Amino acid sequence: MNRFTQMLLDQGLAFNQKFSETAANGVDWLFRHDTLVKSGQTWFELILDGDPMSVRYYELPGEDEIELADGSTMEIQQNKHDIPLVLVPPLGVTTETFDLMPQRSLVRYMVAQGYKVYLVDWGKPTKEHKRLNLRDYSYHMMSEALAKVREHSGSEQLSMMGWCMGGLLCLLHQGQVKDPNIRNIVTVASPIDLLQGGGVIAGVSQALNGPAQLVKNYGRMSMKDVDSSLMSLPPWMTTLAFKLTAPVASVTTYWDLLTRLWDREFVESHSTTSDYLNNMLRYPGGVLQDMTAKVIVDNQLAKGKLELSDGTIAELDTIESSLLVFAGQTDHLVPPSIAQASTEVVATEDTEFHVAPGGHMGVILGSKAQKVVWKESAKWLASRSSH
Repeated sequence: MNRFTQMLLDQGLAFNQKFSETAANGVDWLFRHDTLVKSGQTWFELILDGDPMSVRYYELPGEDEIELADGSTMEIQQNKHDIPLVLVPPLGVTTETFDLMPQRSLVRYMVAQGYKVYLVDWGKPTKEHKRLNLRDYSYHMMSEALAKVREHSGSEQLSMMGWCMGGLLCLLHQGQVKDPNIRNIVTVASPIDLLQGGGVIAGVSQALNGPAQLVKNYGRMSMKDVDSSLMSLPPWMTTLAFKLTAPVASVTTYWDLLTRLWDREFVESHSTTSDYLNNMLRYPGGVLQDMTAKVIVDNQLAKGKLELSDGTIAELDTIESSLLVFAGQTDHLVPPSIAQASTEVVATEDTEFHVAPGGHMGVILGSKAQKVVWKESAKWLASRSSH
């Protein structure tokens, strides 16, 4: 057989192989989609099962190493840091946020880095929970969650790490309880100073500020007078809101899927991410009311204090915990100028601020998050996680 014939044969075999793989993946994507979704596969123990909030403790039993996003592996550290790490997701998303895929799982990564990892699961709010507000989440539920973590771990001292609203809830909690045993806080893309920055939220805040002040000063009705249940966002609206943080990506990925349908790993990644984005949760109206009136319109967080619905003041300007803040370089929702203000309003001098690759979701969930945000957080916490 001459070289030309061999080349044609090899190309024909490769085409047949790719065609077979494309057909098999296409059938699974159309009719057996669940087999392609790889989220939420890390083992956990449910240490608190509430309504709607629960708490999970993660481990990697029987494993010596984990696979990373770039295909390499990382050995699991068997010696645990003294201070546990509590992960806090934002509202409106599922727990898969921090356990998206085995190779892109923040919980697996932090366990492998030697941390006792806990996750606050805000649950799946129903219409019965539509009036839940920032005080409910940042104080009542968070206090219950952290008490259970302390009981389970045997450690009074804790570290906390939250993305977007999750990071803000960490700061609001500490601003209310002023707990010296909350040693470290890491926030990723969490909004603070909306009037001084750019981005979508800042634009809305600046546009609403003038009219809102007129109504507040001369009108008889303010945002707090609105029935909070009317502001609750159904799941489809939460899904739309998150997709609008990266509108181009939500469209182009379907073209990517068609052109790479032969690639099983890519199809699994695409299916898992799409499943996550298409299954957002109800957003409580009480929280949205608080955020609109106090954060977006009044910009209270930038002043270091936030008045909650029962009159309680969350005093961010008294926080003494060490603070690490990340912002997404291309985040159009919470750009760096808005997130960086966290380091300026707290009382502690032990603060760091980093701009990382990615948009609002990519900064914590994207392909580069593991080598930047996750790695830097693990390193920063390690030097502050011994008694």
